[in-house]
Amino acid sequence: MLDGVFWIARTGSPWRDLPEEFGKWSSVYRQFRRWTLAGLWETILEALNEAAGELDHPPDRLHMIDSTVVRAHQHAAGAIEQPAVWKFC
Repeated sequence: MLDGVFWIARTGSPWRDLPEEFGKWSSVYRQFRRWTLAGLWETILEALNEAAGELDHPPDRLHMIDSTVVRAHQHAAGAIEQPAVWKFC
């Protein structure tokens, strides 16, 4: 299940697009919500932060990645729309 959550986080895909190899999307989502409501992700981040602070050379940089995917009709992206051809007989 955790691999399924990581796949969703990595791809940004909707839950319904989760490949079957990770299990039923609804089951993976339900477990993700349980973990979220229980505060698991915050606990993991705090533990990782503490572990990094105990290193001889703790990381001195923070790396963040953000992205947005916008799906639009091809004409909205600047493609030239072909005019309709009217024929009169």
